[in-house]
Amino acid sequence: MRIDAGQHMRMGQQMKLAPRMIQSMEILQMPTAALEERIEQELASNPTLELAEPGTDDLELAREAKQRDRDDRENERELHTDGSGAGEDFERLSNLTEQYGESWIDNNFEGGGDAALRRARANDGERDGKLDAMANTAARTASLYEQLIDQWRMAEVDDATDELGRRVIGLIDRDGYLRADEATLLEEAPPGTTPEQLSAVIDRLQRYLEPPGLAARDLRECLLLQIDAKLDNDLDADPDALALERRLVADHLGDIEANRYPRIAKALDLSIEAVQLAVRGLRQFHPHPGKLLADDDVRTITPDAVIEYDEDSDTYTAALTNNRIPPLQISPGYEDMFKDKQADKQTREFIGTHLRNARWLMEAIEQRCNTLLRVIGVVVEHQRGWFEQGDAALRPLPMTTVADQLGIHVATVSRAVSEKYLQTPRGIVPLRMFFSGGTETEEGESMSWTAVQAKLKEVIDAEDKSKPLSDDALVEEMKKQGIDIARRTVAKYRGQLNIPTARQRKQYT
Repeated sequence: MRIDAGQHMRMGQQMKLAPRMIQSMEILQMPTAALEERIEQELASNPTLELAEPGTDDLELAREAKQRDRDDRENERELHTDGSGAGEDFERLSNLTEQYGESWIDNNFEGGGDAALRRARANDGERDGKLDAMANTAARTASLYEQLIDQWRMAEVDDATDELGRRVIGLIDRDGYLRADEATLLEEAPPGTTPEQLSAVIDRLQRYLEPPGLAARDLRECLLLQIDAKLDNDLDADPDALALERRLVADHLGDIEANRYPRIAKALDLSIEAVQLAVRGLRQFHPHPGKLLADDDVRTITPDAVIEYDEDSDTYTAALTNNRIPPLQISPGYEDMFKDKQADKQTREFIGTHLRNARWLMEAIEQRCNTLLRVIGVVVEHQRGWFEQGDAALRPLPMTTVADQLGIHVATVSRAVSEKYLQTPRGIVPLRMFFSGGTETEEGESMSWTAVQAKLKEVIDAEDKSKPLSDDALVEEMKKQGIDIARRTVAKYRGQLNIPTARQRKQYT
């Protein structure tokens, strides 16, 4: 086998993303909450970045920033006259913080570092804007496990029971259920635990923990625990009604789920109306009691823009909600240090790195706002029918169409709409909702898939509930509306809309 070494020349094109471009894309894709967190982290780690004073004029800040940028570039050119290349600058940009750290600043700035500034502010009685921003961060909500452990801590039990109870609580899922089988529970229990001891602790947990229904093994047991708790604790409850509801859950839960009311009525020798009334009474109980304490699915949505109707111009306008994004500025003190040519070279390099990071972040945030507002403007113009008529008027809008109109890459549009929300006259909706494919009606009109779903819901809402339409019948009804879709598509959209089958939709009179 012969191995030859040689030199070859090849010409080609290769695209590499600079750190600045990567940061801009990351900032663009961030939802508002994540951007707030990113800004807080930068405020804590970058001494050259600070909150702008309230009432500062934005135009004045922009002019000052451009002038400072020009001055700093001149300083940087003088600072790097030793022949070092751009590659070394980027390497220095990513490594200097780890190399020197905050303590190096405090020891080398001769009283002018971040620590000195903080001490000066403290001595002057001035509030630290960075600390205020971090202090205003919402506290983490206690998890379901933490809340249940706090409850169990108040129970008067011996040490062995307390330890076993803690182990069992650790296996309760987010819905509040204890779905592990007995073998798994015994494996997690302290050595020597018997099935009888385990059963006794589970029973005690079910009776002690609040709200009722926690630590149940299935839905039937969960509802029965809640019914029993209401019978024991609610003096105003109707015992006869609760007794019937308990019997329905214990013996006919499957029939209730399948909407087989006539079978239940026959078995209990009751009228269908009485069964329906009892089933409605079951709605007061919660099938997922764990979520009453800690629901991870529930999160606060902060709209990124507000859409309003202007009657004078008969148009819809968009405005970004940047009130939660704190205004930023470069610290004048650190800028002066950087411009001081008598200062140590390493000191100026360190400050220069943080100044660049701060400016890049501020420019990325500004670019995020501009891009997002332009994308939303196209959406508002294209989807005016939705704002006036709702989902049925939503039109297909591919991201490529928006990208071509704005002269940007389709990936930029995708990042701009990712996890962004709009506050509209019809409520808060995800921005991505407006971007979807669609179909054409028999009249040749474009209709998005969301509009098709809305039309399907209208057909189901208008059906005779005593004789609900099957999926095949729904296909025929949609054809009458000029929409030709397959049966599997009807079943898929019905599931996405949380609409049950025809049997489960049937109402008995």
